Amino acid sequence: MSTTTPLPVVLAGARGHGRWHLANIRRLQHQGLVRLAGVCELNPLTDAELDMFADEMPEQSADFGALLDSTGARAAIVCTPIPTHTTLALTAAARGVHLLLEKPPAATWDDYARMADGVREAGIACQVGFQSFGSHAVTAVKDLVRTGAIGTVRGIGAAGAWVRDDAYFRRAPWAGRRRMGGTDVVDGVLTNPLAHAVATALELADRGTAEDVASIETELFRAHDIESDDTSCVRVTTTDGLPVTVAVTLCAEEAGEPYVIVHGDRGRITFWYKQDRVLVQRAGHGPEETVHGRTDLLENLVDHLEHGTALLVPPERTGAFMRVLDHVRTAPEPTALPATAWHTRPADTGDGVRRIVSGIDGTVAAAADTLTLFSELGAFWARPSEVSTP
Repeated sequence: MSTTTPLPVVLAGARGHGRWHLANIRRLQHQGLVRLAGVCELNPLTDAELDMFADEMPEQSADFGALLDSTGARAAIVCTPIPTHTTLALTAAARGVHLLLEKPPAATWDDYARMADGVREAGIACQVGFQSFGSHAVTAVKDLVRTGAIGTVRGIGAAGAWVRDDAYFRRAPWAGRRRMGGTDVVDGVLTNPLAHAVATALELADRGTAEDVASIETELFRAHDIESDDTSCVRVTTTDGLPVTVAVTLCAEEAGEPYVIVHGDRGRITFWYKQDRVLVQRAGHGPEETVHGRTDLLENLVDHLEHGTALLVPPERTGAFMRVLDHVRTAPEPTALPATAWHTRPADTGDGVRRIVSGIDGTVAAAADTLTLFSELGAFWARPSEVSTP
């Protein structure tokens, strides 16, 4: 148990992914680190939804600022639709309330810059919710690279093959949208469901700031009848010429664990970031596999406030990711894949269906292996890439 006073926390957005935050707050509350002081939802949570806090029910309000004031919160978790992140973050900053801001941190580069400037000027701590950065494997991989375990790094690849059915794109009004009523949403596969693949690849490249990005190439496609992309790749070239290529889909044949590969001239390191698992393959050695621990981002934020421990994901470490997001946002509309490129299958649960891009599991793996884009791999449905320099 902690000997310090539990940090009063307000959670904005407690349904959907917010349920995970509720459970995590309860875990840390049991340890005496935090206390759920308030929940901000347009429709209040029921007693059943808050049953794990039955011994001390939080205050509820749809007015985030008023809730921060009335609860005396010292920290807030923002897990609301992407376009609301900046406004809510600045509302907290104006009150000196520290932040855990879900990924992606904003829907546009300008909103991100406004948020980052606002929290810096307010002097508050802001942690962006890329949970993979809390994996102790990240440090282990960087140490291996720094000590020359795989020689000179030639590039970083990442692949994610997930299965999502048609119900996934009906989960919220903004799901599968690029914009709503003139407001940017950017709910594409690269920028939301598999955003961790992009951010983690840039982090392992040690090129996570906006200033590290020289150019970005994207190829955005969709098999589903949606606005945003569900099968895409991106190649970021850093200012020192390192390629970082990420290929992802929500239309896989079989659901797979997403991963990042660090390619060296004498070996490679594969990191399955949801499992904290690392495989090292290098010349003169047998394969070495390790599983690492993980530091929770809210726990790290509390530790930062109480003991000055460095934040794991301050906004500046997500600048390169935000350059990618903004490039996706301003790119031409995703290309609808021809009907010959995909087929349907009954959803794994429920009575819906899911669309499968034929051969995509192997294609995203090949892109991560070779640091090449779909069009360069010869996928018949892929168009030539478009290069843009931010």
